[in-house]
Amino acid sequence: MTKKFADLRNKMSPEARADVAHRVKETLEEMLLHELRHIRGLSQKELAEALRVQQPAIAKMERRADMYISTLRHHIEAMGGELEITARFPDGAVKITNFSQL
Repeated sequence: MTKKFADLRNKMSPEARADVAHRVKETLEEMLLHELRHIRGLSQKELAEALRVQQPAIAKMERRADMYISTLRHHIEAMGGELEITARFPDGAVKITNFSQL
């Protein structure tokens, strides 16, 4: 017998619900490019069409650990997002704007 998630969630303690919400938030704050594409509901083929490249280029891009900022920006924009680069220091964060004109 299947149960509705809402019913299960309602049986959880407030502390457990808060913990789950926190872990979900953390998971959504950090993810790999292929995970982000998947969450956005795009296939590699659809993203390739938006970027006017072949599908294998998307597969290769998603495996890379190093790429040009402009390449990453185009990838994110093709998924409907906007790339921001932020430097975080112990005393605060600074948005880097050198790349906004690319």
